[in-house]
Amino acid sequence: MTRLEAIEKLCAPGQPFELKFTQIRGQRCKVFSHAPETLRDLYEETRSDLEYLVFEGERMTFEEVYLHASALGRAMISDFGVVQGDRVAIAMRNYPEWVVAFFAVTAIGAIAVSMNAHWSPRELFYGLADCRPKLIFVDQERLDDLSADSPLLSGTEIIRVRAEENINIRSEEYTSIVSNHYGCGMPFVNINADDDATLIYTSGSTGRPKGAVSTNRSIVSALLSWELDAELRSFLGQYEQPKPSYQESFLLSVPLFHVSGSHVGMLASLRSQRRLILMYKWDAETGMDLIERERVTVFTAAPAITGDLIQAASKQNRDLSGLLIVGGGGAPRAPAQVHEIGELAENVVPSTGWGMTETNAIGTGILGKTYLDHPSSSGQCAAVLELRVVDAEGDILGPNLRGELQVRGTSMFRCYWNRPEETIMAFDEDWFKTGDIAYIDREGFVYIVDRAKDIIIRGGENIACVAVEDALLAHTDVVEACVYGLPDDRLGETVGATLLVKRKIDAEALERFLTNRLAKFEIPSLVRQQTTPLPRGASGKILKRLLRLEASKELRSEVVSTSEGNT
Repeated sequence: MTRLEAIEKLCAPGQPFELKFTQIRGQRCKVFSHAPETLRDLYEETRSDLEYLVFEGERMTFEEVYLHASALGRAMISDFGVVQGDRVAIAMRNYPEWVVAFFAVTAIGAIAVSMNAHWSPRELFYGLADCRPKLIFVDQERLDDLSADSPLLSGTEIIRVRAEENINIRSEEYTSIVSNHYGCGMPFVNINADDDATLIYTSGSTGRPKGAVSTNRSIVSALLSWELDAELRSFLGQYEQPKPSYQESFLLSVPLFHVSGSHVGMLASLRSQRRLILMYKWDAETGMDLIERERVTVFTAAPAITGDLIQAASKQNRDLSGLLIVGGGGAPRAPAQVHEIGELAENVVPSTGWGMTETNAIGTGILGKTYLDHPSSSGQCAAVLELRVVDAEGDILGPNLRGELQVRGTSMFRCYWNRPEETIMAFDEDWFKTGDIAYIDREGFVYIVDRAKDIIIRGGENIACVAVEDALLAHTDVVEACVYGLPDDRLGETVGATLLVKRKIDAEALERFLTNRLAKFEIPSLVRQQTTPLPRGASGKILKRLLRLEASKELRSEVVSTSEGNT
């Protein structure tokens, strides 16, 4: 039986994954007949006394998270005047309160805005000015960042989480707010499937982060799509996940402000009643301790992090008997790492997928022996989506021909916040233009081979080259700037830059200059300075490919020199 035949059988009328067609914003889309209508319904249906959140020494059950979210939701309405459609921002590290806040915001019909906790203060203020939230949840670092320029927060109230009061800015304390309303129940709000639920900022090639807005239905469709994929693999005899006698758990090493954290980890754990083990930030030793102690069954992260896991496992005698799946996403994984994951332990299988913030993290998926047989592939298309590859003229290409990957379907985002023109430009009629160069083989396996958009993917973080160039050009001694991605064994790519300068700039001084303008992960790790103009082609554009090649050669020669010096 083919995959398409299996989908038809498993999604037939009367089946748990029954699919039907409906009109969404004028488009004919497939929807799951038996899906929760909204995220609020999802939270209601998954209440239980099983453990849900684990953070260092703290543990919360599904029921406790729901009760805390109920109290917070009631407080947002009664104490802060939040109404349906208001934006409420979350800007903090992976604390349990992040999850509670997300649940509360979306359960009362407001829009949860995921703010990148790695942003510089300038980027944070940009995001707040863009979405104009009624309320923002912040940890200590973000609270201190906001206190530097509090007048820019006009109209936005602050709830501080695990943070001491900052005398320079007014804020309310999270724990007391929840305590005041605990046990009062979730306030009723009439929410529809196609109401907006999330606004997640993503770095595009235009430089400024864009807020991708998604509805309840889009997100829930993505969650059930992953469940259907697992059912398909079992039905086709490709992979039957063992059912351990203990509660399954997911180690979350990636930030919750990414869809790989909020969707793949946080939300996908609800219906499966899977524990979510939160890490403040990734550390290989701590990660191995958690995998061993908590009997982690699923670990999903960018290739840089799963590479750390492989290295740590090769040097230590660790108990990986509970681990079943090591997944990936956010950046391409080298085929060699796919096979290294397959050799970690007898019970461990590798998996990956392709998705975007705009698709609510779904798109393609691949796991187990199928992935080992196709280690360069991102997998096959999700059932509620369609994929195609087109050439520069927009003509559809056949199997194995390279072009831009385009996607459409139920899980797609609704729009870019406050950017109607960019929303229109992002689509070819109802097909979203991903900016990824890919081909699809005759079996439907998708291979991502390049990017059309000018972005760097560093350890799963998207970096717009133009944003880094703008920051560099703000320096009075920089005349021209060209930013590009450089290969990196651990992170996949790192940021490189070539500058035309009036006079040589001290490297440490340049880094200090950029610190207030860029997030740490955006600051170039290699900067080449010259006093002659950067090379340009006949059209007048800087020859980025040539500069990247020259920088890559310099980087390789430095590695060789260091290696020879060590020997």
